This record gives sequence, C-alpha cells and structure tokens, in this order.
Amino acid sequence: MSVIARHLLPDTSRVDAGRLSIGGCDVHDLTQQFGTPLFVYDETHLRTRCREAVAAFGADAVVYATKAFLCAAMARLAHEEGLLLDVATGGELFVALHAGVPADRCVMHGNNKSTAELREAITAGVRHIVVDSFDELDRIDALHEQGLAAPRVQLRITPGVYVHTHEFVSTGQNDSKFGFNLVNGDAQRAVTRARAAKSVQLVGVHCHIGSNVFDTDNFTKAAEVMVRFANECELPELTLGGGLGVAYLNNENAPSITQWASALRAATTQLRSGVRVMVEPGRSIVASAAVTLYEVGTIKNIPGVRTYVAVDGGMSDNPRPVLYGSGYEAFVPTRTDADRTMEARIVGKHCESGDVLIAQASLPADLRVGDVIATPVTGAYGHSMGSNYNKVPRPAVVFVHEGKARVVVRRETYDDLVRNDATDSV
Repeated sequence: MSVIARHLLPDTSRVDAGRLSIGGCDVHDLTQQFGTPLFVYDETHLRTRCREAVAAFGADAVVYATKAFLCAAMARLAHEEGLLLDVATGGELFVALHAGVPADRCVMHGNNKSTAELREAITAGVRHIVVDSFDELDRIDALHEQGLAAPRVQLRITPGVYVHTHEFVSTGQNDSKFGFNLVNGDAQRAVTRARAAKSVQLVGVHCHIGSNVFDTDNFTKAAEVMVRFANECELPELTLGGGLGVAYLNNENAPSITQWASALRAATTQLRSGVRVMVEPGRSIVASAAVTLYEVGTIKNIPGVRTYVAVDGGMSDNPRPVLYGSGYEAFVPTRTDADRTMEARIVGKHCESGDVLIAQASLPADLRVGDVIATPVTGAYGHSMGSNYNKVPRPAVVFVHEGKARVVVRRETYDDLVRNDATDSV
C-alpha cells in the first residue's frame, strides 16, 4: 500500500527523515508535550481556507458553519478573517459571543429553535435568523407581542434536490425535517405569511442540500431551483448553504472552494441584479486542517480473522465512522513515508464492538505498542460531535503556527466528569 497522500495533510505539513511536522512543530513531540488523544490544527491552513472563501464569494458573503468545529479560538479566527458565523443553538451563539464575535456577525440557524433561543438571538441582535417552520414563526410572533423587536429573517426552503451522500446528512430532498417544502407549496405560503407579519423583516430565502457533497452539479441544480424561487419572491438575499465535501482517503479528490464558487456563480447568472448571494461552508474550511493523534495500546492478531489495533480514543472523539461508515486513512508520523503493508482494524477503547475508527486500515508492518498513529482530515465533526462515553475525558485541541503550539481547548480531567453532578447526589 502507498504512503499517506500529501493532499490529505494540512497545508504546512513537512516530512523530514520520515518525521511529520505541522506548523513548524514535530507532531510526535506534540504528543509528548500534550498527551493523546490530541487534535492538532494548522492555523495557517484555517486562515488560508477562510481567505480563499472570502476571495471567491466576496466580503460578508461567507458564513462559517460552526457546527463543523467551534471553540472560542476558532470563532475569533473566523471573525478575524471576515467570515460571519452560523450558529444553530443557544450554546453555539453563547460561545461565539463569549469569544468576542459581535452578535450582528452571527446568523441563527436550527430546525427546532426554542422560544428561549429565539429570545436570546433577537435580544443579542444577530444579523438574521433562518426560520425553519410555521411553528417558529408562531414563536417569533409571540415574542414580538411581548415587546421584542422584529428580527431580520431568511426562510429555509427545501428545494426537492437529492444529493449523493449519506442519508443522515442529506437535507435538500422532499422527505426532510428541515425547511419549508417548495414542491407542496409550503415555501410560498411561508413567504406570504412572513411578508404580511409585523413580527419579522423578511430579507431572503435559504437552502442547504446536504453535507460532504463532491459533485458540484448537485449545487448547481439546487442553485438553479432557488434562483427561480428567489426571483419570484423579489427579496434582496439568497443563501445557498454549504456542504462542500473534502477528500478523506488517498484515492479521493474534492472540488476546491474556488471551484465550488465558480459552479455557483454560473448557476446564479439569471438571479435578479443586486441580490446578495451568501454561502455557509464548514467542513471545507476546517476538515483537512487537522490530524488526530492516538497512542497504540494493544495489537491483537487473530489468525485467519484479522488484526485489531486498539488506540486510546475512539468513537468518543470521532463518531463519524460509527454514524456514517466514514472512511479514514492512518499512518505513523515518525515513519510517515513507510509503506503501509499491514491491514488492520483500528478500534477504540469503548465498550462497543462498533467502536471502530477505521475498519480496514493500512499500517506499517513494524507497528508496535506505544507507537503514535495519526488520522488526517479530522478537523470537522470530531471535536464538535465528541462525547464522554465510558466517562472518557475529551481530548485537548492544539493550534500550531510558525513553530509554536498553543492549547485552545484544554484536555478534560476526571474532575470535569463530575462537575455538573448535583451535590446532594453524592
């Protein structure tokens, strides 16, 4: 099997005598300093993708989808690079505001926003709210009657476009929990209601067709549908969502942010003059910026069956393989250029047979207990979807840049695991 493909590694990755460095920092040395499991993000890579998006789509047109990866440091970085922030819960809004991001640089999303979350967003003064249902319009009506200002809103539309991705992250088809259905007339009814309401300021329509989409034709098809509807509505804003995929495996390649922008630009040529087109990238900004580092604890060869390699993390820091059957590569960062001739299943330490990180991994034949394994392209939906299953403390997150490493999310401790227990339960 070939060595790890360089296009899967963060932008500043370098290999010297087989040892991988990112951001000028030796990756193996980082594990000695900060422990494992460990998320390592290339800050230069993050900023470069943010700048590429702004250059491709224009100022104030890029809304970073924080669900992909959010902490205070990431919120500040995206804001510094000119991106707005898409927050889908009161918690994500709190983190963005805590990081110093102005509320009017945030967009409030979510398919089931509570009255409390809507109140928080309106009171803070977010740029706009993406309204997902008639029930949500009812809640905003009630808040307005209580004296809250009428927020700017976009209406999320389900355009009836099916994309080739996992069903759990496909969102634009008719059978979806998201948005107002265009085919059955709900979308037009929502526009009519919002126009007549005193409780909202209708400024645009929105769609999002799914996540980890590789074929730009899918985006083109959805954009063409939305352009027709936006022209009918004669509103000043159109958001075309995110969902651009990234390569996770050696043999995969994905469109760049610039290529994605070109496809959307071609699909929106018939849009009314003066309409602001916005997008919401997440994965394409952060996924390939990071690697996750684990220590090998057990190598178990079952003759005639398979070899299991158990590491000190698992589904608690990367649930995507369990949820979606997602594929990843793995390699040893002190022997980055080694041939990976041993086939093994990389598993975690959790009490589940399904706790599998890579079902069919290629690894160096001389792998041994104590080695550090790296899985690349883990910057999206690892940290953000992580859990404390089996009461495993969540890993630290480190940003590296120009030879320096800084902890942006500290490693959890056992004390953190009981911090929220009620005192009378002990």
